[in-house]
Amino acid sequence: MTSSAPPVGDPADGQRHSGRRRGTKDVVARVLRPVWLWPALLTLALGLHGSGRVGLWRDELATWNAIGRSPRELLHLLNNLDAVTGFYYLLIQQWTSLFGHSLPMLRLPSALAMAGAAAFVALTARKLFDTRTALVAGLLFALIPSVSRYAQEARGYAFVVLAAAAATFLLLRALERPTIGRWALYTTAVAAAGLFHMVSLVFLGAHGLIVLGRWWDGRERRVLTGFFLSVVVALLPMVPLVILGQRQVGRQLDWLVRPSLQYVGDVFWRGLYGSAWVSLCLLAMAVLPLAWRQGRRPAYEMGATAALPILALWIASQGSTPYFLDRYLLFTLPAWAVLAGAGLTALRPRALAALGLVSVLVLGMAGQRLIREPFSRENFDARAAASVIAKHHRPGDGLVTIRGDLKYLQFNIALDYYLPSDVRLKDVLVAESSVARGDLYARMCADPAACIGTTPRIWAVTQDTPEGAPLQGLEPAEVKALDRAFPRRTVTKVPGMTITLLER
Repeated sequence: MTSSAPPVGDPADGQRHSGRRRGTKDVVARVLRPVWLWPALLTLALGLHGSGRVGLWRDELATWNAIGRSPRELLHLLNNLDAVTGFYYLLIQQWTSLFGHSLPMLRLPSALAMAGAAAFVALTARKLFDTRTALVAGLLFALIPSVSRYAQEARGYAFVVLAAAAATFLLLRALERPTIGRWALYTTAVAAAGLFHMVSLVFLGAHGLIVLGRWWDGRERRVLTGFFLSVVVALLPMVPLVILGQRQVGRQLDWLVRPSLQYVGDVFWRGLYGSAWVSLCLLAMAVLPLAWRQGRRPAYEMGATAALPILALWIASQGSTPYFLDRYLLFTLPAWAVLAGAGLTALRPRALAALGLVSVLVLGMAGQRLIREPFSRENFDARAAASVIAKHHRPGDGLVTIRGDLKYLQFNIALDYYLPSDVRLKDVLVAESSVARGDLYARMCADPAACIGTTPRIWAVTQDTPEGAPLQGLEPAEVKALDRAFPRRTVTKVPGMTITLLER
């Protein structure tokens, strides 16, 4: 009787095992081929997770205030204020006309933009290094807490990060083969970065150094000519914005102070990354590529893209107008992530790359939790205040909120956002609305008693006030007129706010 089993050491057995290994590698290669996809999906998932938990804060309230106007009214506003944010307002105005004003819908464009930025981080890392570096760099970017934070914010910063990351990748493509089409794409990305936030254009200094370095190698005139023409064309739409921005800069940035070196070390890096520990971890990884020759050239190029804008803006902010703020420099994070990814994947054994990713994940957990806490951005709960008013509202009720030095909190806009559509309160102490003024803030009555008139009941909403002084924070003339007209009051407190129902 004979056996059909192969003899020990049969070559066919080794061939089968080798085939399985090759098959496994092929599957992994197919999964990793769209290397940009996985960082983008992770960034999007983190951006969407908990995005409806935190209420709108003052900057987002300014967005909702602006986009709720007609196009003509919005242009009136931009002529007086927020011109540098106008492109984002116009975009979100069109978005909300299609998809509504709910919190998730207001913030979804930012999440999509940040996911796009993650894709360009991976594509840039693959172009400069390799596929493994691309995946690690993209995942590092996704795990930075501030990336998730600004993916959950109805402001234009995520779009600036996307445009800057795209511009860096498209510049590298154009330098490889400087055709008109490739320079046109780069021009579009640079123009988009400037339209979403002019300050971001400081990255052009770093791009210029990259171009000079590449030109020096081959002395190809098309490289210099293409870059120069692209920048000139991209900056043309900025001219009216620069003129308007200079007119508005005193009011837009008067709250910023000249940054010291101590501020950079103690505050800036933590704000840029959303976590002091994550910033230290990624900065440590970012300097590693400088120690290995194979990646020294691309490491220098990404180092310039990451660090030079920060240095340039810090120097510029020592003048009469400071511009130095962590969220204004978020667009440097893609370059930092590429550097960190290159450094991490240069380490041996290769398992250290996975360990580095886990370290960033663990170190960033506290920051990730913080950005999703209800009072992480404002210390008041306008949603709860609106619920109190909606429950006891009567037709004809009026509204009074803190203004004056605290008008930037925009209690009136927050309540307007959260109140049901069938509950509308007259802002009784407003003489001229913000829409009519072409401003974010209304002009208040000079004679509060006359403006109150015969209003039967008024809801007064102030910050959390001490017992017995529910109207604290209003102007003295307003308090006097309200005390005289409304002897009856019912006080309700919610986190950070006092709601007082005043009745005759």
